[in-house]
Amino acid sequence: MNLTYRLALKSDLITIVQMLSDDKLGAERENLQIPLPVSYLNAFEAITRDPNQELTIVEKAGEIVATFQLTFIPYLTYQGSPRAQIEAVRVKSEYRGQGVGTEIFQYAIQRAKDKGAHLLQLTTDKKRPEAKKFYESLGFVDSHEGMKLHF
Repeated sequence: MNLTYRLALKSDLITIVQMLSDDKLGAERENLQIPLPVSYLNAFEAITRDPNQELTIVEKAGEIVATFQLTFIPYLTYQGSPRAQIEAVRVKSEYRGQGVGTEIFQYAIQRAKDKGAHLLQLTTDKKRPEAKKFYESLGFVDSHEGMKLHF
């Protein structure tokens, strides 16, 4: 498919927020206005300063087609090996169903291995059953119950 991967630039921020807001759940929680709220810029700057964060842009022939964020979490368990967490995976709507997501996860799995992680974990909203089926098709196992406390 000839996808390329690079770390996000500040100039990518609007496109990233557009992708994050391009579904029912994202539209409810994101604030896509131009200019973007300063909170997005603050978060972007914090992510790019943190060496354990990789906000990644996926391109095909120079066009941004997807984004995701990898976080490498230091742990004492598993003999002190880190774990990787992938979140905010979004593929532009016109590229969905074409194998982009599968290639992204192949890349992310290899990236996690390259950084010494012993596992790649994710969360998925229970309102997205099709996403859960996709993750299971990639070999992810529903092994734990997650809980959140929103403020």
